[in-house]
Amino acid sequence: MATEFKIYTKTGDKGETSLIGGTRVPKYHERIEAYGTLDELNAFLGIIRDQAVDAHTHTTLLEIQDRIFTAESLLAQDAKTPGLRKLPRLHEGDITLLETEIDAMNEHLTPLQNFILPGGHPAVSYCHIARTVCRRAERITLRLAAHAPVDELVIKYLNRLSDYLFVLARKLSADLGDTEPTWKARL
Repeated sequence: MATEFKIYTKTGDKGETSLIGGTRVPKYHERIEAYGTLDELNAFLGIIRDQAVDAHTHTTLLEIQDRIFTAESLLAQDAKTPGLRKLPRLHEGDITLLETEIDAMNEHLTPLQNFILPGGHPAVSYCHIARTVCRRAERITLRLAAHAPVDELVIKYLNRLSDYLFVLARKLSADLGDTEPTWKARL
């Protein structure tokens, strides 16, 4: 008989949680902020995947969600006890995949002449929300990396992922036949 896994543990009732390795930290700790923001990003990626996207994009988003969980686990690891537990890793190939996807989508898009305003279709808007959450996760992770060990591939992956999400928004806009509203600065 399988052991039942309870959702609630009551160990966080006083505002602390554990890093991978066991160290207790406040729930507002930078590591928690970093991987919590990635968790938020992952939820938005799920919303994008639930939209009417093509099969290739759907599969790519599933892979990206898997990599986000990997990045979360790397950020949740206690810097004082690295290697205590074998964790999944990000690889350069994960970044190359994003770059390849960006290049493939860009081949079919009109080059940008102006800034574009987010919106036009819920799928496009969700991409822009995910992009901004990704940028926030990158900023929080960079702040953490300024004084604690952070896998450099996590930072690189987040940087490329926000670019991917921007181009995906443009691709979905084109696929849906929407016009990208451009920002025209009022002088």
